[in-house]
Amino acid sequence: MLTLYEFGNSVCCQKVRLTLELKDLEWQSIQINLFKSEQYNEKYLKLNPKGVVPTLVHNERSIIESTLICEYLDDIYPIPKLIPSDPYMKAQMRIWSKLVDEGLHEGISEISFSAMFREKMKHMSPEQREVRLRNVGDPRRYDRFKSTFELGVDSQFVGYAIAAYEKAFDLLESSLSKSQMWILGDDLSLADINLIPYVARLNFLCLLNLWIDDKPQVQKWWTRVQALPQYIDSILTPMQDVEIQEMKHYGELIFPQIKSRRALLKVSMKP
Repeated sequence: MLTLYEFGNSVCCQKVRLTLELKDLEWQSIQINLFKSEQYNEKYLKLNPKGVVPTLVHNERSIIESTLICEYLDDIYPIPKLIPSDPYMKAQMRIWSKLVDEGLHEGISEISFSAMFREKMKHMSPEQREVRLRNVGDPRRYDRFKSTFELGVDSQFVGYAIAAYEKAFDLLESSLSKSQMWILGDDLSLADINLIPYVARLNFLCLLNLWIDDKPQVQKWWTRVQALPQYIDSILTPMQDVEIQEMKHYGELIFPQIKSRRALLKVSMKP
């Protein structure tokens, strides 16, 4: 039995659920409420010492890190194959994994924080806010979240996030311009799956069009993604209506600032 310890609106959990659904596997979900700090429960920390989600338990062994979980699932359940067999194409797939893990993951955390969680933290007492920030458990994440709480979209870390997405969408447009359906060709792969939740979050925040209005190939790719039944089952269905409405509301509030910062970034990047 496959057991996934997860949180519904976590981008990392979404890509694992998407992999599970694409492979039509049977699995059970155990919810870990991040807002109640259940990820720091002593029992859960034995499964995942980092105190993050998701964690996959298979044959009484835990696998952590969403990118590694997806690769593990493809190794043990190779149909349909989501990792290319060709070594060169496998390396290309992992370039996308690194792009997501080393840029977009922090990026979407900062954008989401500046949009939604910052406003919620404003209503906490200083003591409650400090406890919440300390609970991130990583000094670098603490610095990022503290900066974003204090400065919002003006934080340098939100600027880094905008730049990371700019690079990703430029690369995606050029990768898809070869008359292919998916990032690596005509077959869906983990290159697409790793990226999809991070694009979906921008869409929920009503920010996606800032990046893809002038990218026709990305628009076609995104249309194909949304038509996947597994996208609906793994990303849309698990979310509550109130979460979707909150993301839309808070995303629209920061839209003008994100648009302005992106425009300034594009000017600074011109040769």
